[in-house]
Amino acid sequence: MPTKTSASLSANRAAISHRLGYALRHPERVGPYLLRSARDSWLRLRHRDHVSYYRAVMAFDAARSSQAAVGSRSHERWLALGRMQFDYLLEHGLRTDQRILDIGCGNLRAGHHLIAYLDPGHYYGIDISPDILISAKQTLTEYGLQGKLPYLTLTRNLKLDSLPDSHFDVVHAHSVFSHSPLGVIDECLANVGRLLAPGGFFDFTFDRTEGVEHQVLREDFYYRTETLTRLAARHGLAARFMDDWETRPHGQSKIRVTTSCV
Repeated sequence: MPTKTSASLSANRAAISHRLGYALRHPERVGPYLLRSARDSWLRLRHRDHVSYYRAVMAFDAARSSQAAVGSRSHERWLALGRMQFDYLLEHGLRTDQRILDIGCGNLRAGHHLIAYLDPGHYYGIDISPDILISAKQTLTEYGLQGKLPYLTLTRNLKLDSLPDSHFDVVHAHSVFSHSPLGVIDECLANVGRLLAPGGFFDFTFDRTEGVEHQVLREDFYYRTETLTRLAARHGLAARFMDDWETRPHGQSKIRVTTSCV
């Protein structure tokens, strides 16, 4: 897992110089990158809006490996990343009687821990990918969690308009905004505050840069912290950078959002 060094935080991965240097250092990755680039170009031609495009990406990746599709190169890493997310929420006071909305729940990498821990019916997972939700149901069965009655729902966008007001103590989005253009993030932040119960919070991870904001193949987006905290403020939300997440062996950073009255 890449660490957040000053060099990685200032790198512009979209720059020709960076890509050439990376190719010279890792020639074995040039072929897979070119194949991915060709695939993404084809998918963008067929799917003009970003959510439809990324749903197609997930379908392609999930057909090969549902765990790789959610960013885990091995089963061991899948287990470790899920546990990392769960342990972090436990350290921040998660209780069994609280309700969680897991945006981009994937195949329940963290979700299976949360479902097992929470009271029945207190976990609500949404995802844009029907393929990955099928894998989520397989994970649910594998871990024997059917009796916990989690909600697993397909969504077309992040308007969150089918969900009730002031209902969720925790809203969680891991490795979602790292794959989202600013318009998708803005849509989520414009609506998530309505869902938070009094004292609730919304945690999300993002790929952080301290240099030029950029994207790679319209799949990986790098933002400055202040861009996202200011965007939250535009919607009446208070946002703070979570320094204690930085100690984890994870390449992304984390921001916590609350309503201004908290």
